[in-house]
Amino acid sequence: MLDKKRVFIIGIAITIIVVILVGVYFFIAGKESENEITEYTPQEEITDEQMRQTIVSLYFKNDNGLIPEARLMDVKELISNPYEKILNMLIEGPKNENLQKTIPEGTKIIKIEREGEILVLDFSEEFISNHVGGEEQEKLTVQSIVKTVTELTEVNGIKIKINGEENKEFKDGKIKFEQIFNREF
Repeated sequence: MLDKKRVFIIGIAITIIVVILVGVYFFIAGKESENEITEYTPQEEITDEQMRQTIVSLYFKNDNGLIPEARLMDVKELISNPYEKILNMLIEGPKNENLQKTIPEGTKIIKIEREGEILVLDFSEEFISNHVGGEEQEKLTVQSIVKTVTELTEVNGIKIKINGEENKEFKDGKIKFEQIFNREF
């Protein structure tokens, strides 16, 4: 009887030891697989050209007011004079045929200066003389410029000059350029 108890106890002890060893083995094997480095292969490689691109928003009008049009462009084009590049794109007009230009035909940029958070824009006479007129259209023109350039974090408002002269106004005299225009205009 004593031998059967010993054999039984030794059998249980061996079983427990085997279970512990198997558990330790799987625990260690699991830790090693966690430390293994697996290589991720992207579905599409990003080219150097794609890494240099950014999106700018230009504001054009439609029947409901101003709508942003996103343009993808090379960052290199924005390095030397981002304001001039973006404003020239705004002057050229939208690519989307459902949107309309806000800046009058023939308008040219004479000079752009940044004074703190204000961008001083000097436009040619065509900005006034070729404008269709009407307070609502004039306001949309100014707002499209303000919203476009204030997308750049360092600009919070604009001042408009015509041929280097301050305090000009649109033909009907409703909107005068003596003030600084910001997004709340």
